[in-house]
Amino acid sequence: MGFHHAQHATSLNQSLSELNGDINVSFEFFPPSTPEMEKLLWNSIRRLEPLNPKFVSVTYGANSGVRDRTHGVIERIQTETDLLAAPHLTLVDASDEELKELAKHYWNSGIRDIVALRGDLPDGSPKPTRFANDLVRLLRSVADFDISVAAYPEVHPDASNAQSDLINLKKKIDAGANRAITQFFFDVESYLRFRDRCAAAGIDAEIIPGILPVTNFNQTKRFAAMTNVSIPSWLHRQFEGLEDDAITRQMVGANVAIDMVKVLSREGVKDFHFYTLNRAELTYAICHTLGVRPGK
Repeated sequence: MGFHHAQHATSLNQSLSELNGDINVSFEFFPPSTPEMEKLLWNSIRRLEPLNPKFVSVTYGANSGVRDRTHGVIERIQTETDLLAAPHLTLVDASDEELKELAKHYWNSGIRDIVALRGDLPDGSPKPTRFANDLVRLLRSVADFDISVAAYPEVHPDASNAQSDLINLKKKIDAGANRAITQFFFDVESYLRFRDRCAAAGIDAEIIPGILPVTNFNQTKRFAAMTNVSIPSWLHRQFEGLEDDAITRQMVGANVAIDMVKVLSREGVKDFHFYTLNRAELTYAICHTLGVRPGK
């Protein structure tokens, strides 16, 4: 390593050590479909709970069975932990009246945080007529929820272009959303450019980077293809030849994510949202590096 690069690495590490735990984190989980996955989920929740996240979110599908599992996980988090539970809520396959009733149920159950999304449209669905900003407005008509919405540094797959996508985000914030959480990304510059564009467009809400610690690269490629996320060539090379080496994949994945949060924290980012995929190990290690530790 050249002297300049060594100085840069030292500077990043020094600035990270000076954060002194001045970082907020939140975690995303998904509802389990088998007893084995349920055990994995709750082991992860218990492992990450002492890190005192700002909130934990639970994803939500259009299928009624998935919805029921989401509600069950949310209610159990609410009753068995000290965590703030934030259910995902989508417009897909639900009327406004059904959504209002569910929102009232959440509010009356003590749920104050919601992640409001349009939702993925089932194959063959007609062109949508309701959008996430409509859901934000609906939630605001029910109660004073703390609302997070989605943002896309590399443009939503359904958006016609980057500018229209930015306009849609502003509509969500103007409708009453408190913050935006980004889709996962691996190009840090794409997030920083997006944050600048949001500020220029008059979006003054916080744009929280969504971080996906990679353990299964093939799975990550599938996720990326569905969500319009670019995977840099250097990331392909990092995981090349590790298809049957889970331990090394974890080490590489942790290193990639830690490098990302180092640069982002140097750029003033103080909040991170982790897509845990119901696994705690890498997320816990990254949080430790950020100074987010039990008791702080």
